[in-house]
Amino acid sequence: MASKNEQRDAEYTEFVSAQLTSLRRTAFLLCGDTHRADDLVQQAITKLYVRWHRTRDVVHLDRYVRTMLVREFLDERRLSWAKVRLFGHTPDERRQPEPNTDLRLVVRAALEQVPRRQRAVLVLRFLCDLPVDEVAQLLGCSPARSRARPRTVWPRCAATSAGRPTFP
Repeated sequence: MASKNEQRDAEYTEFVSAQLTSLRRTAFLLCGDTHRADDLVQQAITKLYVRWHRTRDVVHLDRYVRTMLVREFLDERRLSWAKVRLFGHTPDERRQPEPNTDLRLVVRAALEQVPRRQRAVLVLRFLCDLPVDEVAQLLGCSPARSRARPRTVWPRCAATSAGRPTFP
């Protein structure tokens, strides 16, 4: 018979395994770097593990974790370790070109040009398809402040008929 801690760890592992792809995608869309995205996800799921015994009453646990992830992203710049750069540039990644590469580059470049909170709104609303009220709740602001106009940020992307770009 499994102990209470083993059962708790198994539930945590099952939940995180089911959410990992979604969390990594959201983190990547927020920061635009796979390594930083993995760090953000790791920080969020570590904090979740510490609080796991208190999450029994959380109705929408996926929203709770996504909120943790977005807050990690928004708070990241305040931490001193985030200012340390190991490389002067991003190492080249060997990958096959994917469809919509130009569109993805335009979206990434546009997202890098806006402030972090506005970037979070754009990613959550238009790339993760969250409703305005949920984005407002997640960011702790009014629904009016969580409304974003993608055409002002990436006009070429919003005007395409090919649909949303794909991200790793």
